[in-house]
Amino acid sequence: MIIQPDGDSLLFITQPDHARLAGETIAHWQDDGFPTHPRRDVILLAAREHDNGWVEEDASTHVDEDGTPLDFVSVPVSVRHRIWPRAADRTAARSPYAGALIAQHALAVYSSTRSNPGWEEFFRTMTERRDTLLARSGIDFETLQQDYAFVNAADRISLAFCTGWHEPLESHGRRIILTPQHTVEISPDPFAGARVPLRIRARRLPRRGFESSSSLRRALDDAPVEFLESTAAGMG
Repeated sequence: MIIQPDGDSLLFITQPDHARLAGETIAHWQDDGFPTHPRRDVILLAAREHDNGWVEEDASTHVDEDGTPLDFVSVPVSVRHRIWPRAADRTAARSPYAGALIAQHALAVYSSTRSNPGWEEFFRTMTERRDTLLARSGIDFETLQQDYAFVNAADRISLAFCTGWHEPLESHGRRIILTPQHTVEISPDPFAGARVPLRIRARRLPRRGFESSSSLRRALDDAPVEFLESTAAGMG
């Protein structure tokens, strides 16, 4: 779950919704030969589905011992470990190469934790998953690394918007930042001057504690859906 602070409220956005927006956004990418890329469709699939392993977690939700809702950064390590094999395997049923791209995404996202205690099995599992799926696809690792850059950029553009983070993000030589006007700016420009619409559904709750994960889930089910809208635009 992505939880975006907004005054006295919290906006809750599911990880699969964030991933769908990532796929929709990267579909507008005009640079790097992407419009005619031979694996464009499978890269878009990986971008759209990269967080499908969170479906179960977002359905149950998580709170800490004080009842504070936990987002995808704050949930226990065990949760973060179990969602990625699920995401890679689900997507691999449609495309082994898309599953390999998602496994590579897991390894990239958590690369800073590689030497942390308790993460050894995660990196072993996801590396094996990636390599097995890559072998099934018949595509080499160097090609995967090149194609993964699109998935990474898609994730970061959507993440900047959905989280409300204003700190700049980097993605394979591009700078991505959410401006004070809530436009996501990417430089150098990958969209050939176009402004790409961003729209995501969210549920708003007041900032407060909850007795349990199930009470948070009930509150979210009762909260009306609203939509956050903005644009992504290239700079330079």
